[in-house]
Amino acid sequence: MHERKKLMSDLADGFVAMPGGMGTLEELAEILTWSQLGLHAKPKPLGLLDVEGYWSPLVSFFDHAVAERFIRAEHRELVLVDADAEALLEKLLAYRPPTVEKWIDRKTT
Repeated sequence: MHERKKLMSDLADGFVAMPGGMGTLEELAEILTWSQLGLHAKPKPLGLLDVEGYWSPLVSFFDHAVAERFIRAEHRELVLVDADAEALLEKLLAYRPPTVEKWIDRKTT
């Protein structure tokens, strides 16, 4: 599973999660974590297509985690959200990664 996700990440310019189950959530969490840690050679946008509010509870959780100081606000900005596919694609194309100090020094790992 990890090798498949690594290949997907290497080949992709960005990611869109549509409504799905545990596998989708797990893939989303890993890609988001890689972005947070700065493991992508080039920052890649991540979007949630929020069909009929499917991702709204997760987005609310992210916002709650920021308010409780478990997630940096800059890391919350890594997740783009829209209910409209075209609007989400526009956000992905316009994406500029937030400036945040990296948690990992790639030169020492």
